[in-house]
Amino acid sequence: MSTSTVLETEEHQALRAAVAALGKRYGRAYTQSLAGEGGHPRELWAEAAKAGFLGVNLPEEYGGGGAGMAELSIVLEELGAAGAPLLMMIVSPAICGTVIARFGTEEQKRQWLPGLADGSLTMAFGITEPDAGSNSHRITTTARRDGGDWLLTGRKVFVSGVDIADATLIVGRTEDARTGKLKACLFIVPRETPGFQRSRIDMEVQAPEKQFELVLDDVRLPADALVGDEDAGLLQLFAGLNPERIMTAAFGIGMGRYALGRAVDYAKTRQVWKVPIGAHQAIAHPLAQAHIELELARLMMQKAARLYDAGDDFGAGEAANMAKYAAGEACVKAVDQAVHTLGGNGLTREYGLASLITGARVARIAPVSREMILNYISHQTLGLPKSY
Repeated sequence: MSTSTVLETEEHQALRAAVAALGKRYGRAYTQSLAGEGGHPRELWAEAAKAGFLGVNLPEEYGGGGAGMAELSIVLEELGAAGAPLLMMIVSPAICGTVIARFGTEEQKRQWLPGLADGSLTMAFGITEPDAGSNSHRITTTARRDGGDWLLTGRKVFVSGVDIADATLIVGRTEDARTGKLKACLFIVPRETPGFQRSRIDMEVQAPEKQFELVLDDVRLPADALVGDEDAGLLQLFAGLNPERIMTAAFGIGMGRYALGRAVDYAKTRQVWKVPIGAHQAIAHPLAQAHIELELARLMMQKAARLYDAGDDFGAGEAANMAKYAAGEACVKAVDQAVHTLGGNGLTREYGLASLITGARVARIAPVSREMILNYISHQTLGLPKSY
C-alpha cells in the first residue's frame, strides 16, 4: 500500500524508509508479547536511540539531531505503521525534551538533553488530575517556597511510564505574590525523590507502557527543579502540549496504517466465492475511505509540525488540535473497518487486531478529548462564545 511522499524532502523520505525498516524487524508480535509479560520495549528503544531517531528533534549541541517535530513525528508514525509504536516518544523527547530545550537553564539542558537524545534517560509527564480532567485551571497540585527549596503537594493520574522514567515533569501551580492567584509552573521530579509515590492503574488497553497515579506529599525539591521562568509557566506548558498533540496524531496515523495494511492484505487473498473479497465494493470502498482519511490527517499533522518548527506557536496550536482530532477519528475508523474486514479472524490473537479496538480510542481521548478540541476550534478559530 503506497503512502504519498512527494511533498517530503529526500531526507524525510530516507528517514521514513529507515525507521520503517527498523520497525518491521520488531513488529506487532514484539509489542504484544511485552504487553502480556509486563515488559518494556528496551531493545527497540535502544536501537532507535542508537540510530539517532529518538532525539532527532533535540538541539545538536546537546546530542540531538537538530531537526524538529516534522522529523520526530515521522519516526513515531512509521514505528506505529510497523506495529511497534513507542508511546514514550510522545512524552520524553517530544514534550519534556522540547520544554527543557526551549526554557530550561543551561544546567538543566546539560543534565537532561543528552540522555533524552541518546535514550539513556527517560522523562514522564504529569498534568492530568482526578478532579481537574480537561480543565487545567482546576489543577490543585501546588508548590510553595520553603527557604531555598520548593515543597510540591498534589495528585496526578494517567501518567505513562513512571516506572521506567528517571524523572517526571510535573505541572503544578504556585501563588503569584502580586495577585494571590495560582499560576502554572513546571518541575522536574526525579523518580526516587522522598514523598513521590506511584501506584499502577489497571487498564484494559494492552500496551507495554503502563499508566500510574502519582501522589506528591510535601515533595522537597531544590530551587533548580523549576523549569524556566516562574512567571511564564502557561506559555511554557503550551509549548510542550503542541508537540504532544502532533505526536499523538502520528501515533494514531501509524496505528491506523498498520490496521489498514493488515486488512488490505487479507482482502487481497481471502476468497469466499470466486474472487478475493477485496474485489467487492462493500469491502473495498470502506478501506479506500479509511486510507483517504488517514492521508488527510497526515497532511494536517505535517502542517502543524512545520508551523511549530517555524516558531509559530499560535498557528501550530490550531493545526495540532485539528491534526490530533483528524488522526483520532481516522484511526478509530481504520481499526474498526480492519476488524470488520477480517470478520471472526479480526477478533483472534493470531491476527492481532482486536486489541487495537481499545488502543485506537486512546487517540480520540488522550491527551485531550475530541470535544475539547471542538471547543478550541469553535472559540479560537470561529470566534463563537464559550459555554463555560
